[in-house]
Amino acid sequence: MKKYDIAIIGGGLFGRMAAWRLAQSGWKTVLYEASSPLGENSAAYVAAAMLAPLAEAIDATPLAVSLGYQSLTLWQQYLAQIGQPVFHQQNGSLMVWHTQDEPLAERFRRHLLRAHDGETVWQEWTQHEIAAQEPQLAGRFRKGLYLPQEGQLDNRQTLAALLAAAQQAGAECRFGEAADPETAREQVQWVLDCRGFAAKETWNARSQSRLRGIRGEVARVFAPEVSLNRPVRLLHPRYPLYICPKENHVFVIGATQLESEDGGAVSVRSSLELFSALYAVCPAFGEARVLETAVGLRPTLQHENPEIRCLPDTQTIEINGLFRHGFMIAPAVCETLLQGMNNLAAGKAFSDGMNKERQSMVTQI
Repeated sequence: MKKYDIAIIGGGLFGRMAAWRLAQSGWKTVLYEASSPLGENSAAYVAAAMLAPLAEAIDATPLAVSLGYQSLTLWQQYLAQIGQPVFHQQNGSLMVWHTQDEPLAERFRRHLLRAHDGETVWQEWTQHEIAAQEPQLAGRFRKGLYLPQEGQLDNRQTLAALLAAAQQAGAECRFGEAADPETAREQVQWVLDCRGFAAKETWNARSQSRLRGIRGEVARVFAPEVSLNRPVRLLHPRYPLYICPKENHVFVIGATQLESEDGGAVSVRSSLELFSALYAVCPAFGEARVLETAVGLRPTLQHENPEIRCLPDTQTIEINGLFRHGFMIAPAVCETLLQGMNNLAAGKAFSDGMNKERQSMVTQI
């Protein structure tokens, strides 16, 4: 008799979420993660954890946007169940631009209209409304686009809370153990591979879709002189920027998305571009203290959608391709996984009874 029902390989955001939801649903679950409980080797540890389906709609796939909207509600439900405090803000986000970049704002509006079937999902803010809502941006921008509904989380608090919830639900979590699917299979019925970019060789051994890493660079700064009430994004032809205010005047700053699998430290040029754009948005950041700069490799498939592979012959499930949308879409992907695993437990096909959207994520090999 197998000791566990399912072994999860990879303890980043999705691995922890899956461990919690599966254990909560009665699956005997063990989680293996090569790094520490902090999850410092995961893309989620670096992420800004924005929940931004409106803003992402300009270039994300329709599936990712739909999953993002679903996950806004799911995150509220998840956090209520977890019970452990996590910084969660759903106060919308603000897009701003310099006067010379007005064409970028107009293009952004057109993209939003197209992605939302002609519906105006934003609010136009004048410079007076920007000043009233974000006093420290007063006088810096003539116009802004306010995107309601959007939100954010504290990424590291979320990782800790999901781990605690998984353990409380009965999942066994083994850190510092770099298990692979082959060895894990010896003591479980099913293996769930959630290693993200680290699974590239295994994933690409099959020809359906190709996994690659997209480099993202962020900085965390402490700026006691600055207060923002929501994430702010700068539309810029060369340095698009996001500023995410966390608790206690900590801000996560990011801009880059590079076609590179280099996980090395942030370059001098990237740092100059990042901090120059930040200072241009709000000069008060000039006195901020840089707490850290970090790099994450986002696991990305060529269609830029998440994918769930079911391999019945080896009783393996592989999940990958959440790209830069990990926090934004993970709950909706996780609920698809849970439905599929419950189907398997009932002797059905993984995608049995799923709607077309969920079925579109599933590949059976």
